[in-house]
Amino acid sequence: MKIHIYNTLTRKKEEFIPGDPKRVTMYVCGPTVYSHPHIGNARPAVVFDTFFRLLQHEFTNVVYTRNITDVDDKINASAQQENTSIDTISKRFTDIYHQDMGALGVLPPTIEPRVTEHMPQIINMIQRLIDNGHAYEAERHVLFDVPSYKEYGKLSGRDQNEMLAGARVEIAPFKKDPSDFVLWKPSTEDQPAWDSPWGAGRPGWHIECSAMIEEHLGQTIDIHGGGQDLVFPHHENERAQTTCVHGGNLFSRYWMHNGFVNVDQEKMSKSIGNVLLVKELLEQASGEAIRVTLLSTHYRSPLDWTDDALKQSTRILDKLYGALQELQDVEVEVSSDDVTDEFLHALKDDLNTPAAFAELHKLAKRANTEKETVSRSVLKKQIIASGNILGILQQNPNEWFQGDSDTDESEIQKLLDLRAQAKKDKNFALADEIRDKITAMGIQILDHPDGSSSWRRL
Repeated sequence: MKIHIYNTLTRKKEEFIPGDPKRVTMYVCGPTVYSHPHIGNARPAVVFDTFFRLLQHEFTNVVYTRNITDVDDKINASAQQENTSIDTISKRFTDIYHQDMGALGVLPPTIEPRVTEHMPQIINMIQRLIDNGHAYEAERHVLFDVPSYKEYGKLSGRDQNEMLAGARVEIAPFKKDPSDFVLWKPSTEDQPAWDSPWGAGRPGWHIECSAMIEEHLGQTIDIHGGGQDLVFPHHENERAQTTCVHGGNLFSRYWMHNGFVNVDQEKMSKSIGNVLLVKELLEQASGEAIRVTLLSTHYRSPLDWTDDALKQSTRILDKLYGALQELQDVEVEVSSDDVTDEFLHALKDDLNTPAAFAELHKLAKRANTEKETVSRSVLKKQIIASGNILGILQQNPNEWFQGDSDTDESEIQKLLDLRAQAKKDKNFALADEIRDKITAMGIQILDHPDGSSSWRRL
């Protein structure tokens, strides 16, 4: 089965056919680094990380680019509040973003460009848009001439009035058309600035991604991804300016967008006070449990985040790690070819992670009852290989089950050794007494076919 994905532009599911199968390109809008990432920021990172893993399974060379926006009015405000530089703020929160996403199993992208490192490319692109009649200078601003691009609005499917309302654009007197958007804007003395033909200033938000994509991936890319909130105005504007600067050439073959994250059926909002930071969630549960929760709903659907959902994800991982623990006496070498066709078909069907988890559960259920050695080996390889694509099951099963226990591990092991000796001496009454003592500590004993025992928390 070929990969099929839902294309936001055409509003239908399509077979994924890259321009060059030997170099598949994907760009996903990354974070604006001015504060701690919340679970809404984490969803696209996890979703497109999973898709990246799938693409790597299918193609030999996947160039995944996810940018860092390190110049922005919110970064400026944070820097002014702390009386420091924007570099200090952006570096601090870039490091925090990497740390938090790493805890969720998110792989580093192939390329991670930063806006501040691409000012010459941004200025050059703006100048080309002016030269070909798609942008104009007005009062030290440079604006994109929206009416010059006839397909504007096609990606978001909005009419002109809706777009103006949705973008909350400033109806500045120097705009030729109310929907025209800023490519370059002047900076005040207390704002970061770069020299340009139009005076000292800084770029608009949308032009940054277009310039970085051109620099690292070329004129036409295979996939452009991001959250649903970016469809308009960000991606609509990106598509317009990039298509125009390249003389009408196709910008992106496919557009993918993940749905919103709600909290207890309410939109996540600072005003409501229900913004969930990744660092706070990591104090409640493992990174893998958070990742499973983010993948438990199809990526295009809204995800309703609840405490129960996070607990359910932990239970799911308990069952999967439990299956691997039952197979721990089996030595295997795992390759990417060990995933089952059924599991791959689920992910190739527009990244249907709920269906993929269902297939993984079937494997785990079989593993818990399978006795034949070869079949147990195959099942273990299939479970681990599937977990690798989903970005889970990356721990040793014993470490997973022991990691949340406050009980002294050496004490448990000492009791297990005493029980083993009691069984060897055929002192079953003492063995049962030790087992009951261990159970009272909240620990489950797992006896394995080879005569060894391990333990996990209840």
